Parts: sequence; C-alpha cells; structure tokens
Amino acid sequence: MTFSPELEARFEKFLTKYPPERKRSAMIPMLIYAQDEVGSMTDELIAEVAKRVGVTPLQVNEVLTYYSMLHRKPMGKYHVQVCTNISCLLVGGEELWRNACKKLGIGHKEVTADGQVSLEEVECMGACSWAPAVQVNYDFYHDVTPEQLDKLIDGLAAGKTPAEIHGVERVNP
Repeated sequence: MTFSPELEARFEKFLTKYPPERKRSAMIPMLIYAQDEVGSMTDELIAEVAKRVGVTPLQVNEVLTYYSMLHRKPMGKYHVQVCTNISCLLVGGEELWRNACKKLGIGHKEVTADGQVSLEEVECMGACSWAPAVQVNYDFYHDVTPEQLDKLIDGLAAGKTPAEIHGVERVNP
C-alpha cells in the first residue's frame, strides 16, 4: 500500500521511537494517522500496518474492534461526535444528540448523502466539567448549546471548516 511521503515519514518516526521488540506499540498512532489519510480501515491498510509492526492482521483487527475512533467504513469529511454520558446527559447532551440526528437526517455512525458530515454518539470525551461536549474531527467544543450545534452543523454542511464557523468557540483552535 502506498501512503503519502509525509505519512511514510511519520510511520518511520513511530517505528524508530520504540525498541524492535516493542514496535507493536506504534500500531494505534499508525492506524489513526493512516485512517485520516485513507478514510477508513481497509483490509489492505490493516495488512500493511500489521506487517510494519510485526503482528498478524487478526491482531490489528482486535485493536480496531476495541477502539471506537477507528472505523471500518468511511466517515464524513467532518465527523461530529456528541457525548451523551452522564455529565453531558444531565445538562443537555441527549437533546444535542436528538437535534443533530434530526438536523442531519442521519443516526449513529451514519454519513450524509454528500459525504460531508458523519455523526456518532459517544460515551465520554473526558470533558465532564464543561458538559455538554461535542467534537468535530480533532476540534473540541465545550458547554455547547443547541443553537451553537445548529450553527456548527449548518457551517459544516455549507462546506466551511470548523475554524471558519463563527459563534461557536473551539477549545483547541
């Protein structure tokens, strides 16, 4: 499988970071970056990462089934995650989730017809003190209101990047 030169350099850095007997430790970061480039966990990608870290494809698949941030099918260009764990649930997380489903016309781990936006209900983002929390790709949003989520979704659906959407502050700009 062929990756971009930038990803190949990143893989090499991961593989040299760990001693040879521990290079399987590079598996998860390699999978995350490969997913970002390829779009999802294909059989070819799984086999390639397995070969590079010295494990079987079955062992890579075991990791894939454990971590919810790794996907076997392509997600949208913008992957919206809404937390509905207890802290978020108590301050409107469930309402945010229902509104997002209705507004986008999709449900859990589904993608809009144009491929722009996918939606996922998640258990916890570790942002309980700033609930309710939403994440778009690698951008976090805390204390999200239904109105802010509507602005965010409208902006993404219009092809704007999270940084271009005004009225909703990213935590990690």
